[in-house]
Amino acid sequence: MTTNYDAPTAHHSEPWHLLQVSDVLDIEFGSALAEQVPLIAWEPARTYFPWAASRRPARTVSDPPLHIRPFSLMRGYARFPLSAIANTGAMVAAHLARHTHDAKLSPLICTTPYLAPVAERWPGPVIYWLSDRMEKYAGVDESLIHRLDERMCRAATLVCPNSVRIADYLSLHGHCSREKLHVLPNATRQQNLLPSPPLQPAEPPADIADLPRPIAGIIGNLSGNMDWLFIEQLMSLVPQLTWAFIGPTTMAIEELVYSEARNRVMASPQARFVGRKPYGELASYARAFDVAILPYRLCEPTYSGSSTRFYEHLAACRPMIASKGFAELLLKEPLVRTVNTAEEAARLLEGLIATHFDDQLVTLRWAESQHGTWQARARTMREELAARWNSGLAIAS
Repeated sequence: MTTNYDAPTAHHSEPWHLLQVSDVLDIEFGSALAEQVPLIAWEPARTYFPWAASRRPARTVSDPPLHIRPFSLMRGYARFPLSAIANTGAMVAAHLARHTHDAKLSPLICTTPYLAPVAERWPGPVIYWLSDRMEKYAGVDESLIHRLDERMCRAATLVCPNSVRIADYLSLHGHCSREKLHVLPNATRQQNLLPSPPLQPAEPPADIADLPRPIAGIIGNLSGNMDWLFIEQLMSLVPQLTWAFIGPTTMAIEELVYSEARNRVMASPQARFVGRKPYGELASYARAFDVAILPYRLCEPTYSGSSTRFYEHLAACRPMIASKGFAELLLKEPLVRTVNTAEEAARLLEGLIATHFDDQLVTLRWAESQHGTWQARARTMREELAARWNSGLAIAS
């Protein structure tokens, strides 16, 4: 249960600040952390004037529970010459400090390199939690991101990238001390864990209940980081499968060959697309699949990140097959089987069909899933911060 900390008092532990909440993973992690410590989660309210106070009201998310407060952020604040006008670091740090009794004892979690000016001015411990290779986004200034990452790593007490590849990037381009680094992958909700290893797939939700088994399933954003040519070929090679796609298809795919392949898959009688579902409902679909498919394209920033799909399917304990488009998954064998081609995936699927999808790994996946929750990630972050803060690393460069 989260709490709204409206003003500082001396009667409770100093709040942690999560700056900033921008997507569903920030909310999932923030809600889990708020179960363990007093937390104020902040989201940006864009403004053209750096001194303007936000008129946006605070809001409360119910699933998962998290109270989110706005803070003013000037549009284009990170780019010169607006960066000199905005004075973002001083203004945002002062705003957060007004909600804290003693900022020197209040941890600040920054989720983007653009907030380096705030981290540099924060008097308490700083955690840099980076869940994406932002330098690889289209249209960004790569050299600017490198400079901001370096500043953030210098200011931070603890640096928590969500993958080994991002940790290596921060070490190389951010000149981050390895002593500060701790990889903190993505996760699933505690409530998604099963009480024991399941002997068979669960009953499917109503909108896919009529699909004939066996069912191959894909959950998440069904967009351009998916290899739709791989999916289309795999559907053709294993025609006895039906396919359930759980997620939005509204995002355009720039590469025509993949866009057209998605259109053909969506028109296939083998496939059922049910659209976007609330994050909390994805577990019921994952548990119902005979096999989960993670068909990523080999592209950045996807390749360097952490696969939330993997942790959702790990908790469901069903067999998984993935393309080699995610570096993290190459380290997860045999929990997930990774393949180079659709032909390799088809041979694995035929073997699973022959064994009624019993790959003898359900107990191992169930055991591993117990450690892959957002609550476990929050607990680890707290422990790692305590170890470094108490050791004096907080002032190390």
